[in-house]
Amino acid sequence: MTREVPFVRVSTVDAVTTLELDSPHNRNALSSRLMAELTRGLAEAAADPAVRAVVLGHTGKVFCAGADLSEATGADPTVGPRGLVDLQRAIVDCPKPVVALVNGHVRAGGLGLLGAADLVVAGPLATFAFTEVRLGLAPAVISLPLRPKLEPRAASRYYLTGETFDAAEAARIGLVTEAADDPSAAAKVLLDAIRLGSPQGLAESKRLANAGVVASFERDADERVAQSARLFGSAEAQQGMRAFLERRPAPWAE
Repeated sequence: MTREVPFVRVSTVDAVTTLELDSPHNRNALSSRLMAELTRGLAEAAADPAVRAVVLGHTGKVFCAGADLSEATGADPTVGPRGLVDLQRAIVDCPKPVVALVNGHVRAGGLGLLGAADLVVAGPLATFAFTEVRLGLAPAVISLPLRPKLEPRAASRYYLTGETFDAAEAARIGLVTEAADDPSAAAKVLLDAIRLGSPQGLAESKRLANAGVVASFERDADERVAQSARLFGSAEAQQGMRAFLERRPAPWAE
């Protein structure tokens, strides 16, 4: 029997578990399977006393393309949004520091993973865009970790325009921690520093740093899931997603 090729590659070296998104057929989109594998990897790293930190990485030119639109028409429209809420919360609640290492494109839902991560290092090939508005959607559930961190005027601009921006701008607005010419080297500096912290000190310090994000989840998660489900099920979004999949302009952009 042939073993399934994983969508998330897991490795542990020098007390750091790396969870590498590797689903090239859909540009590392947030399919139910990819989210399940990522959640499982986080849980295993959290439970391993030998692991001091987790790195979220990627293969190819795309970190994450956002939601898997091929799964956006299921019988229960809350399943996808709730799954992403749970994944983001798993990153936030992981007692080990989570460092995202990005040197490729990040779109829509993929930005929620960066918002949930404790530290984000972005390289020169990284680009970012909140593309939901162009599909008849909104960055609903990803706002749970992102709005407490993003500069408010920048959130308004990029939520509303869907413009693409680079790593330097992402660092300026609070989306990433550091824009680096050599992101792997920059991430190593952070990981070497993290290893000097005690497990208890790291877990409790992370809890303090994430207090605002946790409050956002506990206050607004159900409302954001309902909003996302309503938007995905709307006629306007169905038109927008269909146009995107067919590589043509949406009706309002013609």
